[in-house]
Amino acid sequence: MATTDLTNPSAVARRSPSGDADSPNAPLIEIEGLSLYYGPSAALRNITLSIPERLVTAFIGPSGCGKSTLLRCLNRLNDAVENVRIEGTVRIGGCDIYSPGVDVTELRKRVGMVFQKANPFPKSIYENIAYGLRVRGLRDRKLMDGIVERSLRSAALWDEVKDRLHASALGLSGGQQQRLCIARAIATRPEILLMDEPASALDPVATSKIEDLILALKQEFTIVIVTHNMQQAARISDYTAFLNQGELIEFNTTSRLFTNPAKQETEDYVTGRFG
Repeated sequence: MATTDLTNPSAVARRSPSGDADSPNAPLIEIEGLSLYYGPSAALRNITLSIPERLVTAFIGPSGCGKSTLLRCLNRLNDAVENVRIEGTVRIGGCDIYSPGVDVTELRKRVGMVFQKANPFPKSIYENIAYGLRVRGLRDRKLMDGIVERSLRSAALWDEVKDRLHASALGLSGGQQQRLCIARAIATRPEILLMDEPASALDPVATSKIEDLILALKQEFTIVIVTHNMQQAARISDYTAFLNQGELIEFNTTSRLFTNPAKQETEDYVTGRFG
């Protein structure tokens, strides 16, 4: 496939994850032969899969299987880890993001990230959203006000905070802080949203709000989520990748992977026989 400008997502070939032509959910992220090593130790081995656009794809597997490491390959967060070596390709919109000359800052504008633990800035609720906009050069206050409101509405948080936008974000509950972090991530309109166990530290009510939010956001964003909770993966994802010991064991629609897995290892994991 010919490479394309990383900033031109419209150039991606229109193919479904199974290779069908003219799919409404073409693969936006294509991973081929991806291996990652910490020194001599392999954390990922020969991963190949295509992640469709504007759907939710879940990475599941036992602790230490490589799912978070794989997620971080999609915006090159592993670059900061000492003695990391990566083989294979990761293409977004047809462009290999590990090619020499790729601007990692531009990549991360296109690929947003929400971490396991909510990490709001020690600033006001408003400034948490506005910060990234200012970094990107936005100075129009009226336009910024509109984006802050839109982002908070998209994160189902506006009605809860609209009367205290200039209060500290650290005064929010854990679930509200996580939704604020999601609002902050989507304010700059990335195409892809990565989520690393975004609800693992939350209570059931806050978790339900995050799951409802993810289902709503897939109308606008391609979402890839790491979760240790198989029930959560079954509830919110369209596709699921099962990893174990750094290898991709199976990748399929979520309904098929959970009800009719192709591999015995997958069946053993989703039925609770190990992991």
